Amino acid sequence: MTSSVFDGKRFLYVTGKGGVGKTTVTAALALVLASRGKRVLCAMCQAKERLSSLLEGPAVGDDIVAMRPNIWAVNIQPEVALAEYGQMTLKVRALYRAVFENRLVQAFLRATPGLYQWAMLGKAWYHTTETMSDGSPRFDVVIVDAPSTGHGLDMLRGPKVIVDVAPPGLLRREAERAWSLFADPGRSGVILVTLPEEMPVTETLDLLQAMRSELKLPVVQVVVNGVLPPLFSARERDALLRPRDLDPSVMGDAALAAGARRARRELVQHEALVKLRDGVDLPLVYLPYVFDDVDSLKAITDLAARMR
Repeated sequence: MTSSVFDGKRFLYVTGKGGVGKTTVTAALALVLASRGKRVLCAMCQAKERLSSLLEGPAVGDDIVAMRPNIWAVNIQPEVALAEYGQMTLKVRALYRAVFENRLVQAFLRATPGLYQWAMLGKAWYHTTETMSDGSPRFDVVIVDAPSTGHGLDMLRGPKVIVDVAPPGLLRREAERAWSLFADPGRSGVILVTLPEEMPVTETLDLLQAMRSELKLPVVQVVVNGVLPPLFSARERDALLRPRDLDPSVMGDAALAAGARRARRELVQHEALVKLRDGVDLPLVYLPYVFDDVDSLKAITDLAARMR
């Protein structure tokens, strides 16, 4: 089996601009890792659930469910994650209810910046620490299907802020353990997902800079999703994009108009990819545009083959 950027990784964080296909990439990556014998948990964060369609498994909710051989999934809700954390911390159920089910405490928790984000990320990290009865990891890899760029950054800032400013105690100790994993390039990695378009590429480059300079986290790969196969050469593209008066009711003119639309889209894609290649010093993976139903196991299996 050939080596890859995912060898030895216990924690993968998939993020990017909203609508670029993070869940699609998460599902395809889960298939790749599962095919290598890894036990994979896909952890969504308060997401609109579509993983069940992609992997043809059961609906994904608060509880971990088996999706396919070697693949499990959970949709983490911050309130549920906080409740689980409270019960683990306070141990005694009655004490937990007295504290965490108090309306004033609940209002305080909702108003505390970053706490809900840390609750979700902390739960995902916790699953990397679980073991089975024989001492082996319950999951070999946890893949976080993270929120879109800004929220995804805020989620990662949470434990770093706790490590930097929180007083010694259980919360800081857990955040330090988690951050130690996230920052270790041998065990963790961030995957940036983009589309071959101007705005997503610009946001991806900004996100790469923030990950490296501000958070100092290891970014291991950039996935370009939805890449169109080029139909035209640069010369043909220029010819099609030349201004001309067209009558859409005339068959030949309608064909030229359709060709011009495709040429314009290819030009946008070409310029975006040039900008991305110039600004990124990481492995780039190109996933083709899926013309059929992308919300299917067949489509995800085809994309997984590309990711291998």
